[in-house]
Amino acid sequence: MPQRLRYYSTNRHLDQAPGITPFKDTVSFREALLMGQAPDEGLFVPEQIPVLPVEAFRAIKGASYTQVALLVAETFLAEEIPAETLRQIIDDAYNYPVPLENVFARKYILRLDQGPTASFKDFAARMMARLMSAFRDPGKRLNVLVATSGDTGSAVGDAFRGVEGIDVTILYPRDEVSGRQKRQLDTIGQNVQAVSVDGKFDDCQNLVKQAFSDPAFAGLNLTSANSINFGRILPQIIYYVYAWAQLARETESVVFSVPSGNFGDALGCEYARRMGLPVEKLVMPTNENDEFPRFLETGTYEKISPSRACLSNAMNVGHPSNLARFFDLYGGTVDRTGFVHRTPDLEEMKTRIYSASISDRETKKTIKKVYDQYKVLLEPHGAVGWRGLEVYLELFGDFPLCVSLETAHPAKFPDEIRELLEITPDLPQSMKDIDERSGHPAFLSTDYGEFRTFLKGRLRDAD
Repeated sequence: MPQRLRYYSTNRHLDQAPGITPFKDTVSFREALLMGQAPDEGLFVPEQIPVLPVEAFRAIKGASYTQVALLVAETFLAEEIPAETLRQIIDDAYNYPVPLENVFARKYILRLDQGPTASFKDFAARMMARLMSAFRDPGKRLNVLVATSGDTGSAVGDAFRGVEGIDVTILYPRDEVSGRQKRQLDTIGQNVQAVSVDGKFDDCQNLVKQAFSDPAFAGLNLTSANSINFGRILPQIIYYVYAWAQLARETESVVFSVPSGNFGDALGCEYARRMGLPVEKLVMPTNENDEFPRFLETGTYEKISPSRACLSNAMNVGHPSNLARFFDLYGGTVDRTGFVHRTPDLEEMKTRIYSASISDRETKKTIKKVYDQYKVLLEPHGAVGWRGLEVYLELFGDFPLCVSLETAHPAKFPDEIRELLEITPDLPQSMKDIDERSGHPAFLSTDYGEFRTFLKGRLRDAD
């Protein structure tokens, strides 16, 4: 019988760090899911990454998305949740298509924009919401806090809307989301409250992290649906395995290019590789927030504060939360402020990962070029991913099988698409009624005291 996985904090070694009391214990997946973040502001990571034999990967060639999801999820959760319950969660979460669009030769776009909010965040949010519902204590309310730079909030809000016993508060930067993203967030309603913050995404993220470490909220069952929660990372492993299962010949390797902001999406690929998936290289292109490619190049990490506003707005992150998990996997430690306590194995990291910064100018050029040459429609985030793949192949030579991720539907960026291509992208079915929806956010500054008062008036600990 497999052992139940335990999870530790990325800050567990920081005995000498001022202001940090390292969390030395380990927790179950259920505890990590419902806590969201470790008490020392570190992120939970599994003590061991379960490895699947090559036969297991061979056995899922051509399998459906739900079959692949069950294989991956059972590998982590078999000892924590009944198999039939997990199957029901997966069947309910993934009831939409996951297309792999051929661009040329064996270069593909994995379209993760077909879910209910037309964002890749649907994949993680829907499974996580259902896991939280299954794991929560009856009678106790969960209070989910989320910071979003674009698509996370609407995906989380939609996934949790109407879920019994859970309230959701979503913070977004007022001037850095598109009009359609804002309308999606403001109009979710029911048990979901949007908060428009007069600041940057990093300000929203810091407000959420401060609330988690605030003793005033200790008894209010706070948890996170951001990718600081490992419950968001686990579902993001699945689509890399699925793409490989659909496209790979025998056990051949694949290059994945993942447009990267807060690094949770790319982390799913890193875990998939460590589980045994044949990944040749993880390409992690960023927008003009280039702190990570500069780190790989120089060995010196310097966060960007405030983060730079770019066309690919969901990636406007000056210090990615999940960098702590990447550092930990490679033997390093970085805290939430961006201070590096221990440098990871940079050479090993560079062996596995490539990163480049893609400017807004390159992003626009890529959208136009890919549409003109191949009639494939990308939005800004997907264009960053595709251009990053191009840069990698230009530098290191062609590779037979490559998959780049499209993380949001082009219809979320109609003004940019019209300007570049003189076409209006069709709305997906899930967004066709968006202009008729109504709802209003709360308006707050970046002052934590103001946010604290707001939360005290909103949060409940019991049904």
